[in-house]
Amino acid sequence: MGTRLTDSLIYRHSWTTPALDSIFEEANRLQSWLDILVALASSQEESGIVPPGVAQAMRDAARVEDLDLESIADETRRTSHSTLGLIHGLQLLVPEEIREFVYYGATVQDLTDTWFGIAMRDTGAIVRADLVRVERASVRLARAHRDTPMPGRTHGQPGTPITFGFKAAAWADEVARGIERLDESGRRWAVGQLAGSTGGLAFFGEHGTRVRARFCELLGLEDPGMSWTSTRDRISEFGTVMAMASSTLARIGNEIYELQRPEIGELGEPRDEAAVGSITMPHKRNPEFSEHLDTLARIARAASGVLVEGMVASHERDGRGWKAEWVMLPEVALTTGTAASLAAALVEGLEVNAATMLANVRATGTSGTEAVLVALSSRIGKHRAQALLQEALASLRGDENAGEVAALIAAATGEDKDVILRWMEAPATTGALIDVCLARLEDRER
Repeated sequence: MGTRLTDSLIYRHSWTTPALDSIFEEANRLQSWLDILVALASSQEESGIVPPGVAQAMRDAARVEDLDLESIADETRRTSHSTLGLIHGLQLLVPEEIREFVYYGATVQDLTDTWFGIAMRDTGAIVRADLVRVERASVRLARAHRDTPMPGRTHGQPGTPITFGFKAAAWADEVARGIERLDESGRRWAVGQLAGSTGGLAFFGEHGTRVRARFCELLGLEDPGMSWTSTRDRISEFGTVMAMASSTLARIGNEIYELQRPEIGELGEPRDEAAVGSITMPHKRNPEFSEHLDTLARIARAASGVLVEGMVASHERDGRGWKAEWVMLPEVALTTGTAASLAAALVEGLEVNAATMLANVRATGTSGTEAVLVALSSRIGKHRAQALLQEALASLRGDENAGEVAALIAAATGEDKDVILRWMEAPATTGALIDVCLARLEDRER
């Protein structure tokens, strides 16, 4: 039974997905552990370390639904050993004559680190698939809204207009780098662990490296080359890349969160008629998707920080950092995987209010002042023009229309007001940047 709200049957749908459950839910994790032990027996049998038939007998018996989990838990508490309860539980399922070959020569980390390799590999694939969905949806938005004007905003204030296509292209560009990081670093995570007591495979003698290579191969993992019981850079890298991916998605979510505020009204989350925003304010349509992306990313970053701490380990085994990974690696995987799934649905179903974007540009009388600065710079020099405009506009309240702003500039510079208004109506310059970005993304996919 779960002890955290995020594990609750009532709330867990917000903190995991069925695909992630297939990796981290206890029954699935334990079955993966059993499969690892079968692969170990198979590799040992091929090298003559255990008798013929051991692996098949273990394979036939190693079913999680047949384990007595209560008894395993009691034995784990009694012995204070992380896997001795599991060993005894599995021994009860296999024929008596092979019980001595269960978990033969392996350590706790050989089992759990190998499962980490599987979990990181499979989580990476799940996250990658959803990031691809986010990227492709963002590309579609960038193309559809290449020329849809909206206010550009810096420091929370309106500035020179951009297009919504520019914003969506920036999303796609950043997400694409997240996919590249997954591809580049994923090959380093998907490794097994068979190290033995102090890392030297002493139990297996001359067969050690051959057994390890075959063990990893049977599980679809790479041979690590060197034991990594205390070198935790792979775990740290996984956590960092996951936290970066979730933070990218949180940035996208934060923009949507802000731009769907009614007083801005430029974007809207996908509608769910069954969703209740408030039980006291019936009109509310809360930003559930985008808000939760930020929540998930905060947890992912915190968890990844603990995983980085684990890099500082002592000698050939150090349980301080390694046991913390048992908590934090699933945490960063679940939060990032959930965020990626949520973000894909959000961006794919995003509502874009182009008319409101244009109205917001026109409602901001100062949106064209940079275009005026550019025009005046060619006449009187950039810094002199900047100083003149700064002085002319210093008394603005913020609610002036374009005509009022143009009149102030005309009075300060001697330029014709109608000319200034034409300068202020210059279109957004973001189209070429969008085209370059999308072309590069297309080349990467090829």
